[in-house]
Amino acid sequence: MDTTTASSAPPAPTAAAAETLDELHARHRREKKDLQGRITNKKKNASKKTRKGVNDECAAMERDLAERQALELDALHGSGGSRADGESEVEEDGVDAVADGLAGTTIAPAPAPAPNPAPAPAAQPKRNRQKERLARRAAEQEALVASAAAEASTMTDHRGAERKALAATLATHGLTEHEIPPDGHCLFSAVADQLITRLIAPKALNGARATAGLLRNVAADYMLAHAETFAPFVTAEDGEPTGLEAYVERIRNTAEWGGQLELQALAEACEAEIVVVRREGEHVIKPKTENEVRRLWLAYYVHGFGLGEHYNSLRGGKA
Repeated sequence: MDTTTASSAPPAPTAAAAETLDELHARHRREKKDLQGRITNKKKNASKKTRKGVNDECAAMERDLAERQALELDALHGSGGSRADGESEVEEDGVDAVADGLAGTTIAPAPAPAPNPAPAPAAQPKRNRQKERLARRAAEQEALVASAAAEASTMTDHRGAERKALAATLATHGLTEHEIPPDGHCLFSAVADQLITRLIAPKALNGARATAGLLRNVAADYMLAHAETFAPFVTAEDGEPTGLEAYVERIRNTAEWGGQLELQALAEACEAEIVVVRREGEHVIKPKTENEVRRLWLAYYVHGFGLGEHYNSLRGGKA
C-alpha cells in the first residue's frame, strides 16, 4: 500500500483495533512521510500571492495528522488488559495462608465447674482467595470492554464515510473501480493497469508492456536523473534525511510503498496527468511538459484496508 496522506482525517477505530502497536507505528511513519512529500510539492508550486494560504493549509494538515495519530494511539492503548502484580500476589498468598491456618485453629475452653464442659466454637469456613481474585479480574475486564464499546459507539465510521465519498466522485466521472492486490506494489500496479487499459505507451517503457516492476525502475531512473528536484524531499521511515541513492534502491528492488514522490516521477516520465481520487476530493499531479498529455485515474484509501493506505485503478471516465 502506498501513501498520499489525507489532510485532516480523525482516528479510525475499526482499522486501528485490528492493528498491533508496531503496525500502528509503522503506518504513522508512512503517513508522515507521504504528508511531507505533499507539503513540499504544495510549497514548491506556491506563488508569492498564494504562499501564505499554502503555508496555513500545510500547517493545518500537519496538525490534523498529529491529532488523528494521537487519538489512534490512545484508542489502541485503552484496549489493554488489567495489570498483574506478581509480587503483591505472593505477599497476599502468604497472608492468606496465615489467615487460613488461624481460621482452622480452635482454642480449648478452660475447665468449668459445671459437670458438662462448654462445646468448642465451630471452625470458620476457609476463604477461596484465588477464586476471589479471578472474579475481581473478570469484573475489571468486563468494565474495560464496556468502556471501549461505549467509546466506539460515539466515533465516526471513517471507513464507511470514505467509501461513500469516493463512490460519489466515481459516479460523477463515470468511473468504475478495478481492485489492485494490497501487496506493497499497489501504486505501481494501479498505474500499470491505467496505461494498459487506456492504451498509453510512454516512451520511457521502450515499447514494453507496463508492469509494477518496470514502473518502479522508470520512477527510480527519473528520480536519479533529476536528483536536484527529489533529493531534498527524500526521508527515511523515521523522518530523518537519507541519501537519494539508498532511497531509490529500495524503490527499485523492494516492496517499498510508493507515494507523492513516486507519483510525480511517473507523471513526468510517462508524460501523463495523474488524478488521485480520495475522500477530500481530487488531487491532480501534472507533468511539466508542453506535449499533449493523457489522464490516469487512481483511487486512494486511508481507512478502507486493514494494513493502511491503498491505491486502486479507476477505469472508464475521460482519459
